[in-house]
Amino acid sequence: MLEFKYPFEAFGTQWVVETNTEIAEALKNSIQNRIEVFDKTYSRFRKDSLVSAIAQKAGKYVFPGDAERLVGLYEGLYKLTEGRVTPLIGDMVSRAGYDAEYSLQPKSQKPVLAWNEAMSWDGLTLTTTQPITLDFGAAGKGYMVDILATLLDEYFEEYVIDASGDLLHKGTSKNIVGLEHPLETGKVIGTVDVQNKSLCASASNRRAWGDGMHHIFDPHKMAPTNEIIATWVIADEAIIADGLATALFFTDAKKLSNKYDFEYVRMHSSGVVEYSQLFEKKLF
Repeated sequence: MLEFKYPFEAFGTQWVVETNTEIAEALKNSIQNRIEVFDKTYSRFRKDSLVSAIAQKAGKYVFPGDAERLVGLYEGLYKLTEGRVTPLIGDMVSRAGYDAEYSLQPKSQKPVLAWNEAMSWDGLTLTTTQPITLDFGAAGKGYMVDILATLLDEYFEEYVIDASGDLLHKGTSKNIVGLEHPLETGKVIGTVDVQNKSLCASASNRRAWGDGMHHIFDPHKMAPTNEIIATWVIADEAIIADGLATALFFTDAKKLSNKYDFEYVRMHSSGVVEYSQLFEKKLF
C-alpha cells in the first residue's frame, strides 16, 4: 500500500497522486505547471485558453507538441463512431447548459459540423473555416494522467494517479478498484486489480443536470445518449482508456477492438452488462 498522498484539484475535479515516498515540492510545482499549460491550451471553460480563442474567430492556430497525440486519437475515434466522438461537440454541450459559466440552462441546439467542413489539421496547425467550440473532454483528462506519469517516472517506480474516474497504476502492489454502480451511488458492480495499466470510467450520472441532461451527447441525435449508462475500460495508456470509455457509448467493443487493445465493461440502461474476458468472475 502506498503511504503518501498528494491531493489537488484540476479540471474541476479532485485528483490524488499516491507514492511510496513523499513528493518533493519541486515535483509538485512541476505537476501544477504542466497542468496549467495543458489547461490553458485545451480548456473551453477559461477565457484565456487557446480553445476559447478558436471559438471567437476563424483562422490558423498553432498547438503545442502534445496535440498531435490527442488529435490523432480523436481522428481515429471519429471514424470508428461515424462522427459521434468529435471535438466539435463543444458548442452542442455548451448550448445544453454545460457552458463556461456552468449555467445549466439549455438553449436551442444547432447541428454539429462535420470535421472536414469545420477544420483541417496540418501537423500542429489547425485551420478553421468559422468560429468553433472544441471540447477535448472525451480523452483530455486521461491524456493529462499519462503526461503526469512521465513526470513521476523520473522519481518513482510505484505510484497511482487517481483523477476521479481516470486512474493509472505503476508498480508491483495490488491495486483493487471498485466499479461504481451508475444508479446506486456507494455500491459497486464488481472489482478488478488494475496493475501497470489505466482504468477509465464514464457514466451518464456524472456531470448531469436538468431533465435527463448529462455531458455525453450524441451529435446525430442532438441529445444526451440514453442506451448506454456506464462504461469502464482498461488499457495501457489512460488516453486510450478514456477515449474508448466514451466511444463505447456509441459503438460496440468489437468494432473498436479492430484498432485498439483493451478490456471493458459496458452497462445498458436496461441493466444488461457486457464485458470482456478480464472481467469474467470480477462482476457481482
